[in-house]
Amino acid sequence: MSEQRIESAVNRIESALARIAEAADNVPKSASNAAPPSVSALVVKHESLRDTVANTISELDKLIGDLDQ
Repeated sequence: MSEQRIESAVNRIESALARIAEAADNVPKSASNAAPPSVSALVVKHESLRDTVANTISELDKLIGDLDQ
């Protein structure tokens, strides 16, 4: 990796960290006092998102296949 590309990547990382810190500082008080979601609820949500992603990728594969023909 060239020095310029490394410097650019470091700058992007630093910018992202600054945005994360700003977002963390601006979390509403009610959100920080909210009860964390249960593990089982997170597992259910994860499975739902996984299914959605799998279906979307399948649709994209089909569309790309149709374009190749």
